[in-house]
Amino acid sequence: MTETKSTQTAILDTAHAGDIHGALGSIARDDTAPRATLLARLKTLLAIVGPGLIVMVGDNDAGAFGTYTQAGQNYGTTLLWTLLLLIPVLYVNQEMVVRLGAVTGVGHARLIFERFGRFWGAFSVIDLLVLNALTIVTEFIGITFALHFLGVSQFWGVLASAVIVMLAVSTGDFRRFERFGIVLVAGSLLLLPVILMVHPPVGQIAADFFVPKMPQDAKLSEVMLLIVAIVGTTVAPWQLFFQQSYIVDKRITSRFIRYERMDLCIGIVLVVVGAVAMISFCAEVFAGKPEFGNYTDALGTAVGLEKYAGRLPAVLFALALLDACIIGAAAVALSTAYAIGDVFAVKHSLHRKPWDAKGFYGVYCGLIMLAAVLVLTPGTPLGLFTNAVQTLAGVLLPSATVFLLLLCNDRHILGPWINSVRLNLFTGAVVAGLVMLSVILTAAVLFPDLSEQWIIGILAGGSLLALAVTAAVKLYEMLSHGRASSRFTHKPPLFDRDTWRMPPLDWLPPARLSPLSRIWMLVLRGYLVVAAGLVLLRIVQFATVGA
Repeated sequence: MTETKSTQTAILDTAHAGDIHGALGSIARDDTAPRATLLARLKTLLAIVGPGLIVMVGDNDAGAFGTYTQAGQNYGTTLLWTLLLLIPVLYVNQEMVVRLGAVTGVGHARLIFERFGRFWGAFSVIDLLVLNALTIVTEFIGITFALHFLGVSQFWGVLASAVIVMLAVSTGDFRRFERFGIVLVAGSLLLLPVILMVHPPVGQIAADFFVPKMPQDAKLSEVMLLIVAIVGTTVAPWQLFFQQSYIVDKRITSRFIRYERMDLCIGIVLVVVGAVAMISFCAEVFAGKPEFGNYTDALGTAVGLEKYAGRLPAVLFALALLDACIIGAAAVALSTAYAIGDVFAVKHSLHRKPWDAKGFYGVYCGLIMLAAVLVLTPGTPLGLFTNAVQTLAGVLLPSATVFLLLLCNDRHILGPWINSVRLNLFTGAVVAGLVMLSVILTAAVLFPDLSEQWIIGILAGGSLLALAVTAAVKLYEMLSHGRASSRFTHKPPLFDRDTWRMPPLDWLPPARLSPLSRIWMLVLRGYLVVAAGLVLLRIVQFATVGA
């Protein structure tokens, strides 16, 4: 019985087990040979590469194009340093879901349901569904900007884009979709010729990338709002759900985690290079021009590029925007379809044909069609959608990171792959920072006249409160002989890390949260209720005024 039990896993869909068929190579399920040569390792990497590239480049979507070009047009290259600070945050967050996907064989939403109960499970899925639906609308808004500049009919162009996005996923061939995604990843490199043609000063770019400073003579509240937007567009909740489920669907297991980490690193390099390029060439093109400090949207950026740098850079920028919106729409919609399939334990795999996974493909195509229809419907408050996405993403991001941290400290889920103490300390600091930035973003949207003193007060007060509560609870745990804190001790692995996988979920004992975790979960629940309620009220007010 013990031997049988050790070989069973928690995989919900049988299509999630089998040979790996990636865009650039394959690995047989029974191929356990060591990769002793450089060539063998390279072939393995090529077969594994894909999830990290697609999730990272997919995050440089319509919202990212708007945020990065606004930073460059309004403040030059002075905010490039924010990207450097976000690199470790990006890696740590996505590396944790890499381990969760490869070790558990289960999607992110399912783990939250099973370990934290129906309330948090339903919350995670419902907020993901709403936020992702709004995000996909912004992707199609970006598509209309690109089509308008390129002189293509917006009606037929949006319909064609929607059909392409749906057909690319609906072939029933995982490898075919991943090759489609890799082609779009390559399309993101169109931004490089733009920066080469504009040729901003490399020395200034390097200085502002490595040395933090704030724009001179700029209103702190506006700069902070843009910094929060950069964080929100670079680290998005849908990324966690997408990459974990995509890794499960690609059949990547524990022994390939080191290769998936390399895939993730390559993706992070591409996303940072794209962001640096957009900020830099906008800073150079608009410096000293009437448009400097007066950002409108990505369409205005394309028009400005054509006016001051020539037609070719502007066309390449518009094509890169179109490419980014298509890959973003596909990845965001897939993250939702995967989550719904996970929660309801129905077939949810790109290895299956549409008629063999009707619910999975129905959710995916439904989101795409809804977004396309809304964008093409006259009178739709598109600006309201954009504001709602930015604000809701800022509100919901901390909760996603908290769940991620707790799951990666659950020994029953990750076994020998749980977080180290150092990683917990770093991630805990990241969570605290995200919560404070989320509060600032929510407050700035709800109260546009928020003063600099309030922003500084939120940052200082939040830091002191977090330290005080953490210290008090840790003291309580120490006085209680550290019963709860033992769960977070990184013990030597008792199993072979390369072969260990989580057993079926119904075999796991109930999750036990430490006192500190319970307190922060209560704080998080209260914050989400208040912040989400205020945001929804503000959205209704905007909609009423618009009507």
